Amino acid sequence: MLSRSARAADVVRGEFIDLDGARLYYYAAGTRGAGEPVVFLHGFPTSGHLWTDVIPLMPAGHRLVVVDLLGYGRSDPPQARSLTLRAHGERVVALMDALGIHRACIVGHDLGGGVAQALVIHAPARVTRLALIDSVAFTGWPTRDVRLARTLLRLTGKVPPKWVLAILRADLERGYVDASRAMHSIDRFLRPFTSDDGRAVFMQHLRALDAGETRALAQRLGEIAAPTAVIWGAHDPFLSLRLGRRLAGAIPGATLEVVPGVKHFTPEDAPRPIADAIAALLVR
Repeated sequence: MLSRSARAADVVRGEFIDLDGARLYYYAAGTRGAGEPVVFLHGFPTSGHLWTDVIPLMPAGHRLVVVDLLGYGRSDPPQARSLTLRAHGERVVALMDALGIHRACIVGHDLGGGVAQALVIHAPARVTRLALIDSVAFTGWPTRDVRLARTLLRLTGKVPPKWVLAILRADLERGYVDASRAMHSIDRFLRPFTSDDGRAVFMQHLRALDAGETRALAQRLGEIAAPTAVIWGAHDPFLSLRLGRRLAGAIPGATLEVVPGVKHFTPEDAPRPIADAIAALLVR
């Protein structure tokens, strides 16, 4: 008999899909079995690569869809398109429509967790279950260094993008337990932003980060009816465990799973506990 990981990873393909003139990159794994589809959303400034080690550990019988949000990874630059949480969520719904997925379990990490909150609140019929992993919520994000760069951007109208990327790289390293993994993944995540055009896109993302969005969403967390799992690294230096506890307490029936010994990038540093927590959510 095949192992759970072998069955889940038996079909993997990456494709671009045009949504209203912008191409999103996604890859699909697993099968279209009886289990509900699962859509994975990364955060800032990462990409679908974040889920590489989680996908093979997922249970069989589910269609698994991993998305590069607009302006990240291999997806197109945003140009003049909105980068709000709600706009990202609407594009995820459009992707689901294009793939023939009516309802799905939505899994979001970091900014992707904010997108997931916007999606479940504004399109609740499309969400069967919700997993929020080290997610932005309420206020207190982005990080201090990102807020500093954005403040300088407002005051001077110009911040050297190379300086911002260097500061961000050092900041991101604090979110990993495995230093070698951090180096490899951060290089991959930031690569699209290293060209002149890419740095301009990165500055767009920087401007778009807005805790006011999650503050507004927080007023409606009590409306969420989908079974929800909040999953948090015990030592997250960016989004503290206290925030995770608060988020779980604000969503009716939500469970909180604390992953010991890890920080912010739990899908990479602890893929097995993440996959197991999502698998448990899928049978709730």
